[in-house]
Amino acid sequence: QIIPWNYPLLMAAWKLAPAICAGCSMVIKPAEQTPLTLLEFARFFEECGLPKGVVNVVTGFGATGAAIVAHGDVDKIAFTGSTATGAEIMRLGSDSIKRLTLELGGKSPNLVFADANLDEVVPAAVWSRTQLLFVCSPGNPTGAVMPLAEWEKLFGLSDRHGFIIASDE
Repeated sequence: QIIPWNYPLLMAAWKLAPAICAGCSMVIKPAEQTPLTLLEFARFFEECGLPKGVVNVVTGFGATGAAIVAHGDVDKIAFTGSTATGAEIMRLGSDSIKRLTLELGGKSPNLVFADANLDEVVPAAVWSRTQLLFVCSPGNPTGAVMPLAEWEKLFGLSDRHGFIIASDE
């Protein structure tokens, strides 16, 4: 598992619990920004009596992750992060036909249709967007897609609010 900077403990727990229950060992590579969380988490498993080598934390930058992906003894890679890095993992893993689980970047726009109840949609969209201040997850859209006429009715001139309109279609 190559873990992103956000949710390092939760992401590790999601992957470790089923692996351990299935009798598998696991190598976890945290993001270079958040290695201490998982190093401490791994100590917990040692204190609980889990045999050494079942939970392994390897820290480092992208080259470290690439080495894990390319390693012949690694059967499966799970990665959450950017699309570009996911493509590189696919390329590196293809030599040995590794099983991959990729959750790749991008954000989730709100799709607001012309017949939507704006009194309900706008507060929900604003609330979900402001949650991005606290966490970074797919439920936190970075934009909204809606008919231009509705947008302008709602916000007036959109550029005053820092929004970019790509199309009115």
